[in-house]
Amino acid sequence: MSVGWLPVDNSTPEPKRPKVYPHLVLGFSEEDKIGTIQPHDDALVITLRIGGYDVKRVIVDGGSGAEIMYPDLYKGLKLRPEDLTSYSSPLLTFDRKMVMPKGQIRLPVQTGPEIVEANFIVVDIYSPYTATVARPWLHTLGAVASTLHQKVKFPSKVRVLEIRGCQVMARECLVVAISHWPEAESSAHVEESS
Repeated sequence: MSVGWLPVDNSTPEPKRPKVYPHLVLGFSEEDKIGTIQPHDDALVITLRIGGYDVKRVIVDGGSGAEIMYPDLYKGLKLRPEDLTSYSSPLLTFDRKMVMPKGQIRLPVQTGPEIVEANFIVVDIYSPYTATVARPWLHTLGAVASTLHQKVKFPSKVRVLEIRGCQVMARECLVVAISHWPEAESSAHVEESS
């Protein structure tokens, strides 16, 4: 289950310039499916090094316009309110709920030899994920993600590197998310589906 995030206002953060690697082609083939459970409809859930720590349960959501940090990561990094900069625009989830962020923090995200800075908007709502990385991170890294192939590919100097997703972790997060839904919402959803 992917939860997408969009900033409510139309302002854009400072421009990030993508890296240019003229001779590298980012693509996926049938060979990229080797090692995955097929067929599937799993989210792309990866482990990233954020703020100097290996962080599991990071969902890659190319449909979202903002990087999001959830309470587990906020607490795990031992962040305090004074570590955050102001972010006063509400966020709109894809299920049309408004969320007021606690603030924003810029942290390094390391993928192999590449380190890019990402602005994480901190929200205090439940999620089975620790963070969401979205279009800004993908574009800054020059990456392409494929849920089908369970990979993120990105250029690094003279070769293409990849981050593999973890389907087991993605499925565990889905089960946790479904079990966390309030009883009223899940029964209403079942009735609407009938």
